[in-house]
Amino acid sequence: HCHFFNLGLSLGQVDLRDSKNIEEIEKRLLLYSKKNQSDVIIGRGWDQNLWENKVFPNNGFLNKLFPDKLVLLRRIDGHALLVNDLVIHKAQINSKTKVSGGSILIENNKPTGVLIDKAMDLAISILPPNSSKLISKALIDAEKKAFENGLTTVDDAGLNKRTIQIIDSLQQTGDLKIRVYAMISNTKENLNYFLDKGIIEKEKLTVRSVKVYLDGALGSRGALLKKPYSDDNENKGITITTKEELFELSEKLSSKGFQLNTHAIGDKANEIVLDVYNYILKGIEDPRWRIEHAQVVDEFDIQKFNSKIIPSVQPTHATSDMNWAEDRLGNNRLKRAYAYKDLLDWSGKIALGTDFPVEKVNPLFTFYSAVARKDVDGNPSKGFLKENALTRVEALKGMTIWAAYSNFEDSFKGSIEIGKMADFVILTNDIMEVPEEEIKNVGVVATIVNGSIVFQKIN
Repeated sequence: HCHFFNLGLSLGQVDLRDSKNIEEIEKRLLLYSKKNQSDVIIGRGWDQNLWENKVFPNNGFLNKLFPDKLVLLRRIDGHALLVNDLVIHKAQINSKTKVSGGSILIENNKPTGVLIDKAMDLAISILPPNSSKLISKALIDAEKKAFENGLTTVDDAGLNKRTIQIIDSLQQTGDLKIRVYAMISNTKENLNYFLDKGIIEKEKLTVRSVKVYLDGALGSRGALLKKPYSDDNENKGITITTKEELFELSEKLSSKGFQLNTHAIGDKANEIVLDVYNYILKGIEDPRWRIEHAQVVDEFDIQKFNSKIIPSVQPTHATSDMNWAEDRLGNNRLKRAYAYKDLLDWSGKIALGTDFPVEKVNPLFTFYSAVARKDVDGNPSKGFLKENALTRVEALKGMTIWAAYSNFEDSFKGSIEIGKMADFVILTNDIMEVPEEEIKNVGVVATIVNGSIVFQKIN
């Protein structure tokens, strides 16, 4: 589970990851603006949880620095956007603007510049569509990063028709060698086109699933909870797709043999998805429907997972969120969060991803987080919620054969066997044998796709 195309786009944007305060963001924006003489500045990666005050920013500093340029800065999780007043004005947003499935933060009867979930679309809609040239460049740039990190197949969680068609044409010409499992973004245009066309299975491209957002993210308090946030008792999060809408879509997809992959982070969101899935999938033998993230699931709902419903999780989210997750959830709910071992026990299989560019691309950090429950600095020393760590074998399967299974691809990839595709990676050390603390330092020697070396480290 990743955002492959978005990774490629982000490589040409301002990188705001790990910025510790607004001053650091200002410096990076000014440096970018000097190098790039554009009327639009797009960035990604800010996270108010890393700042001393941990509160959402206000766009005042952007208005001073860039009164005449459009500035759009995505939060690290991709579920909030900070924009300047020029964007607010062009998007015709004001203190009375209401958005279903999103929110606009207001202070002193004026938008602060922070748009959450569906409200982001108002700002993004004022930008011109990406050119085919830019899309192609972003895909090729993302492939380079993926191969350097030992990835041979990526599951892009939400693509539009045009991007999928460009992926297909680049693969046909040999300009794009990586295999892509494309989840269709849930729009009317995409659904009408692909459901009418039917399942697409080519040598390097598969289109047979739809990505839906049920709720937002925990970091931006958009994850849908049963009870209010522990650090915001007026707020239970955001519903992006209603239960009724999910039910209707589920019926449509099940009749066409398409897989549904639903983003659900909060415990209420997971309850809704599990109830809809279990009802719809009763008579379907092997649907392999996925819940993307399955981040907070209460004790009652976790029992609704089964062999028809695959938890598709990102172990580095646990170690990235651990310093503030308890603030959002409180101690009791935290114990039911990032519960990968429990999810595996109920489902029988689990698929592991990184969700890049939300997290770093390196899948060995995924492996390390799943097994050690620590961040790359080795914290916390005893592991975060260690009772839900996976064994090395389980983590490896989650990144290979079970991940292939979650894509309906386990008969021809996901393990090194005669008759399967020669997609594999050579590492500097054996991740199944090295001491736990050394896992995160293991590197990629070579990446092989279809028997051809697509990346090799030159000493």
